Amino acid sequence: MSTHEPVVTQQILDLIASKSDEQRASRRMSKDVVDALKECGFFTMLLPKQWGGLERKPQDFFAEQVRIAEADMSTAWAGGIIAVHAFQLALMSEEAQREVYENDPNTLISSSYNPVGARAEMCEGGFMLHGRWGWSSGSDHCTWALLGGVIPGDGYRTFLVPRSQYDIEDTWDVMGLQGTGSNDVVISEPIFVPEHRTHKQMDGFNCVNDQENPMYDLSWAQTFVRVVNSAAIGALKKAVKVFVESKQGNSTTDMTKFAGDVETQERLAKVLNTIGELEAVMYHNFNKMEAANWKPSLEERIMYRYQASIVIDKAIEAIDTLFDVAGGRSVFNGHPLQQLWHDIHIARCHVANNPTAFARNLGSVTLGMENKDVFI
Repeated sequence: MSTHEPVVTQQILDLIASKSDEQRASRRMSKDVVDALKECGFFTMLLPKQWGGLERKPQDFFAEQVRIAEADMSTAWAGGIIAVHAFQLALMSEEAQREVYENDPNTLISSSYNPVGARAEMCEGGFMLHGRWGWSSGSDHCTWALLGGVIPGDGYRTFLVPRSQYDIEDTWDVMGLQGTGSNDVVISEPIFVPEHRTHKQMDGFNCVNDQENPMYDLSWAQTFVRVVNSAAIGALKKAVKVFVESKQGNSTTDMTKFAGDVETQERLAKVLNTIGELEAVMYHNFNKMEAANWKPSLEERIMYRYQASIVIDKAIEAIDTLFDVAGGRSVFNGHPLQQLWHDIHIARCHVANNPTAFARNLGSVTLGMENKDVFI
């Protein structure tokens, strides 16, 4: 468990909760919410102190993300993804860090790492880049974007691009996580991206960085793969509160809707246990990484990668367990339990939350075969 001093105040959490419906309707985070998260330092939790950041440990950061998700999962998802980019920037060239953070530690960066729609080619001093990238959460509030691409003969890289060089297309019309504003980033004509504003995937795998704090020796993947599922833990906590409130004092002919129904009690116990397990594993893993001076073994990294990937599957099982006996009112649009059901299910669509490949890699490595995953 993380024992850090909270960064996000209860007042800010109340603001986030109050803006949840507005954000869902507008399909983006509220400016008031973004400003509040800036003011409290949430976006700088993983940013080096050199640039005005708080430089807090990953487990402290994820504890805050879980707390935010109890107020609104969309805010925790989009805000968490934006905030975690400070960790990746800390691994890039000092010149790139200076360009982004020298004048404002609260400079925000969105991302889309999927290289399918990208076209990148080497040129003198850097790369020419264009294409379309989907699912760029919180992009409307950001002035930079991290975009993935594969260069023939060179491999995968992330490209850091200023807002003036890309467009945002409003494509985010979805059934869950509506408030994340995960629109498309589009670069219609090739732009030049200098070498210093790129990050090689293998540098991330090999933990290359110039930071003094050994925390940044942790692989970039270990932070990112958690940010796209830890919000579900907070959403489950909120679901339990909503569910319990709906069971207390109900007048109904459906016995499974009574607080005294034994099946209801057993289902609730299972969900509470799932929440405890998910939190315990997350904190245990980061505490072990810290104890290893942020340099876990390859085998541990593979295990941690798999354990992160199954969070959403376990969360889906838990929310389904509650929803099945939540009663008829829960099927109506606007019911809070239904919204949480949709949010958690939508999170499964992120490739990092599909455990199949990560399970196979863990199993094969354990059986003596070579590791096939470089994003661990």
